[in-house]
Amino acid sequence: MFVKDVMVENQVGLHARPATFFIQKANEFKASIWIEKEERRVNAKSLLGILSLGIVGGTSIKIIADGSDEQVAVEALVDLVTSGFSEDRT
Repeated sequence: MFVKDVMVENQVGLHARPATFFIQKANEFKASIWIEKEERRVNAKSLLGILSLGIVGGTSIKIIADGSDEQVAVEALVDLVTSGFSEDRT
């Protein structure tokens, strides 16, 4: 099992569009992946699960993975979160 904390820095947090990007990235890996916020853990491959956490900008979350590619998965997802989900800032 591999765990890493990350701060959600984009202003709107994990609303539908970035959550979808997050799920697409998570589904690239074989490992089971979860997001944890304030002791509540959800499947990182579930849109409803992620949205139910109500993650807004400035929130610290844990990304947890368990499986053959767990470390690579967590590092890739942390990179996605810290990139601000590559949202267009028009």
